[in-house]
Amino acid sequence: MSDVSTGPPIVTRLLRQWSRFSRKITLHITVAALVVILVLTGHTVSAQLRGEAPSQPLASLEGVPIPEPDNLNNFIKDKVAAIALGKSLFWDMQLGSDGIQSCASCHFHAGADNRSKNQLNPGLGNIFNIGGAPNYQLTVADYPFHKLADPNNRKSNVLSDSNDITGSQGVFKSRFVDVVVGSDKDNVTPEPDREFNVNGTNVRQVTGRNSPTTINAVFNFRNFWDGRAQNIFNGVNEWGLRDRNAFVLRANRPNRLADVRVRLKNSSLASQAVGPPLSAFETFAENDDIIAPFRVDVSETDNQVTVSRVNEPETIGTTVEATGTDDADESTQEASTNQSVRFRRFGRKLGKKLIALKPLAKQVVHPDDSVLGRYRAPDKGLNKTYDAMIQEAFQPEWWNSNIVVQINPNTGERTFIPKPNRPLTTTEYTLSEYNFSLFFGLAVQAYEATLVSDNAPIDQYLEGNTRALTNQQRRGLEIFENKGKCINCHGGAEFTNASVKNVQNERLERMEMGDGGEAVYDNGFYNIAVRPTQEDLGVGGTEPEEIGGKPLSESRLAQQGLFRQFLGIQPNIRVNRNQRVAVDGAFKTPGLRNVELTAPYFHNGGQLTLEQVVEFYNRGGDFNEQNIANLDPDIQRLGLSAQEKSDLVAFLKALTDERVRLEKAPFDHPQLFVPNGHPGNQNSVTNDGKGQATDQLLEIPAVGRNGGSGTPNFLAN
Repeated sequence: MSDVSTGPPIVTRLLRQWSRFSRKITLHITVAALVVILVLTGHTVSAQLRGEAPSQPLASLEGVPIPEPDNLNNFIKDKVAAIALGKSLFWDMQLGSDGIQSCASCHFHAGADNRSKNQLNPGLGNIFNIGGAPNYQLTVADYPFHKLADPNNRKSNVLSDSNDITGSQGVFKSRFVDVVVGSDKDNVTPEPDREFNVNGTNVRQVTGRNSPTTINAVFNFRNFWDGRAQNIFNGVNEWGLRDRNAFVLRANRPNRLADVRVRLKNSSLASQAVGPPLSAFETFAENDDIIAPFRVDVSETDNQVTVSRVNEPETIGTTVEATGTDDADESTQEASTNQSVRFRRFGRKLGKKLIALKPLAKQVVHPDDSVLGRYRAPDKGLNKTYDAMIQEAFQPEWWNSNIVVQINPNTGERTFIPKPNRPLTTTEYTLSEYNFSLFFGLAVQAYEATLVSDNAPIDQYLEGNTRALTNQQRRGLEIFENKGKCINCHGGAEFTNASVKNVQNERLERMEMGDGGEAVYDNGFYNIAVRPTQEDLGVGGTEPEEIGGKPLSESRLAQQGLFRQFLGIQPNIRVNRNQRVAVDGAFKTPGLRNVELTAPYFHNGGQLTLEQVVEFYNRGGDFNEQNIANLDPDIQRLGLSAQEKSDLVAFLKALTDERVRLEKAPFDHPQLFVPNGHPGNQNSVTNDGKGQATDQLLEIPAVGRNGGSGTPNFLAN
């Protein structure tokens, strides 16, 4: 960025104000008007100004509205009850096939993961460059993963380079057989793991990307690093309108069911929540659960059930979209479907398992838990059942039915029968069990929407308390907004351009890329040269084939004429097939709040400290030249001095809300035990007799609303 500290005072002030620009090319008229004003007043114009539009100014997060779907009341009848259900589900170790893995297993430290043993994924090529094998204990000396002779010069000698990833350990490789009703552990068959083993003994698999924080994630328009968790929740999985076969059942009356599509906007957290519980790496065992879409009509006498295949578009049951737009009304109609498609469905088996279990049965709940304290059982867990919590939180048409759904595990065909006077089999589902994905997604979203950190020193400063920042932090703020160019991607109260506020009306943008050419890209997603583009395409990747294999990138959907069909609205800009799209290797811009606590950094977890992150940006990334066609144009040498780098790091620490550090409400939580590698090391582990390494569990004690001492940062002790 050019120096804005010289020139007449009026120009200096104007240029400082306008130096918060990104390189997007959308508001030519606004920029041109400023240029005319400056020229008419006899001043010159910085080259940086031309063709640029203002980014979001920084602001306090306190009081910023929480994004919500406008039809939420059609589903949730008691938000307080939904938050309690969501918090219990998020922290419950019974979620995983092994009775250990929960959502919180990867998000227990400032919403992220601070574990450092058996946390490596070998990346592209499946070779562990660091440690030589899994179950390695990471050290400070391992970072950064791309080491240079001169950290300020990306063209200096490369001392070492690794495409390994600091991820999060999940489950052992296994094949799902069935749930065991009343047990926290599923019936699974261990399978040999060619990748995650130590001398032939399986160890826990590790994810291929670093775990981002859940705190403030409610403000993201899309979630996951690659944005696959859609803004619109379909009640079943993360794919939103992209999945034309996503249906839930609605009981218009207890003895009448209808297949319906549900559409909840601003619900990317719900979309995200239902993804990991099906991941064979993170939580679940490998499973191919077949489901086919049918129309369901149960007679009022409960004696007959009519089921018809859907072969042409028709409206089924009562539509539940309440936005009132033509697009929304159209999206409630069923499309023709391919009956041979096979793909996993989240809710059926997990609902069958969890609804039969005592919530948090293996974990202590603090008596002063800000949400769950009133439900606390005398020993462990809660004094309510999951079924009762669902009924308290959700409208009855989603759970109240005297019909049972039988699913043929081989064909996916459904049969509907009156609820029998006997225990149900594991292929027979109540409506609550069948619709469990809907409850899980919306309840976890309701809980995570409370995880907002809006009382950091930066919030106090931006609200008028000039003493909230030190002199060094104020200097760092100046660098953040100007010379460092940080604000160009990390703007607004959310400190990210991927926010609902920034993206919802401008999902696509045109921008001058690193090579000087103009291209369309997904707003809030940038290639910043962390790794070579082809190692991980990020938002430039594609959906699974069972969903259709379409591009994850909304820019590419627009380019292929598919935007409206699969996202429900027209794109904000037209993209023809010949226009350039630059999205490969681009990842969602994370919010920076509490960044002091969430090491390691970037999608590959390849930087250990904030100092290393600042050095990365100061040298213009690590793979600038290789990624130039998709590169964000602000990734270039910054020329920061040692003092300026130190000041910038100091400012980033002013984004920490102390409630997060100390786990005070709303960041308090139940007790948790997380896998922390295996006894032994990368050379030797103990076989449990079933081909799997014995576990080493780490206790995260229960904390009440007043918090505690917190958990240590990654590799901090």
